Amino acid sequence: MLDSAQLAWHSAKQDDITIYAPMSLNTQILVAAILGVLFGFLLNLLPGSAFYDGSLYGLSIASSIFIGLLKMLLIPLIFSSIVVGVSNLQASGQLSRVWKITLLCCVTTTTLALILGLACAHLFEVGKGVDVRLFQDAMSQHQTPDTLTPSSFFTNFIQNTLINPFKALAEGNVLAVVVFALFVGVALVKGGEQFRTVRRLSHQFFDIMMLMIGWVMKLAPLGIFALLAKLIATEDVTVLSRLAEFAVVVTGTTIFHGLVVLPLLLWLFGKMNPVTFFKGTRAALITAFATSSSSATMPLSMKCAQENLKVRPQTAGFVIPLGTQLNMDGTALYEAAAALFIANLMGLDLTLGQQLVVCATAMIASLGAPGIPSAGMVTMIMVLQSVGLPAEAIAILLPIDRLLDTVRTVVNVQGDMMISVVVDRYTRDDEITTQS
Repeated sequence: MLDSAQLAWHSAKQDDITIYAPMSLNTQILVAAILGVLFGFLLNLLPGSAFYDGSLYGLSIASSIFIGLLKMLLIPLIFSSIVVGVSNLQASGQLSRVWKITLLCCVTTTTLALILGLACAHLFEVGKGVDVRLFQDAMSQHQTPDTLTPSSFFTNFIQNTLINPFKALAEGNVLAVVVFALFVGVALVKGGEQFRTVRRLSHQFFDIMMLMIGWVMKLAPLGIFALLAKLIATEDVTVLSRLAEFAVVVTGTTIFHGLVVLPLLLWLFGKMNPVTFFKGTRAALITAFATSSSSATMPLSMKCAQENLKVRPQTAGFVIPLGTQLNMDGTALYEAAAALFIANLMGLDLTLGQQLVVCATAMIASLGAPGIPSAGMVTMIMVLQSVGLPAEAIAILLPIDRLLDTVRTVVNVQGDMMISVVVDRYTRDDEITTQS
């Protein structure tokens, strides 16, 4: 038995462990954002000094490394994620009706989210009236045609997407890479067991990319600190007020989509009372808010759908995992609105054709976004670059990304469970077998 001295020593060690337990990544990002803002204000008090110039140089190096790592991983992450997502659509004849209705629901809800996001961004004109000098160098290379007719738009779109995939990979042409990845995924589905080895390799490659993304995210606090400090030190503080305005608009729009649009679709097509739905899915929605991960919430989502919403296990087991990969209403809404916000900050008026590109890219990016915290930060680069906006512009969005991520993840998870109810109603008479 332990004597009193030994017990006191063990108690002290336990207290030490509790006191010095490492902070979570969420907490680190929050602390880094606060410190970055404070350090930026400090630099504002010392303009032209050696400390000011040296600090800006160091911040530029740190932020360039962080942004560079995100750019480096963007293309292989998008390629592998889309290939894996599409190849998971292993639909046999019995499951054909199920996955077709599922895809139709995913496309419908995501499209409505995109329209809502762009409409609210236009209505409130978030970001207009502020010129951010931080991005002037990057924007000096941005060339927008004066006129863009529908014919020239589609011609340019085809010429820039249907190209040599190796050239697209080398040049970072994300749209061309996405198109090629979709073709590869469809080929894996059609080939079935013939391409089982390739499918396994694509899953393993995606796992490797996720591991590397995890490494980069460990540098996120440093990158956020550097980007915010540099932003505050070189820009007008009115940017922060515009950022708060954007956060309120996007959060309100996302909540409106989750409390009005999705429940209305559920009532019309799923014939379920929204109050019953929210009572039955409360545990999953709270978990989604706390974890900001639709993948981590997926087991609980399936349990709530089966036990509380009375969705058949075969349907829930197919629709919800698929929806976790393909159905990202909140992410699509956020990325479309964010692209317009960044364009307004820079004084650019996106044409109708460019806004259509933003919608299409945001939909594809949400399809390729892994169900993990802050995954939208990576795919956001894809949306910005689709219309020539610099990837460095995510510096403005980083401080609020984690906060907004909690809300949009709840809507993502809600959409998955809602679609499972609708699909189950329309396929109730079908004979569905579980896919291993």
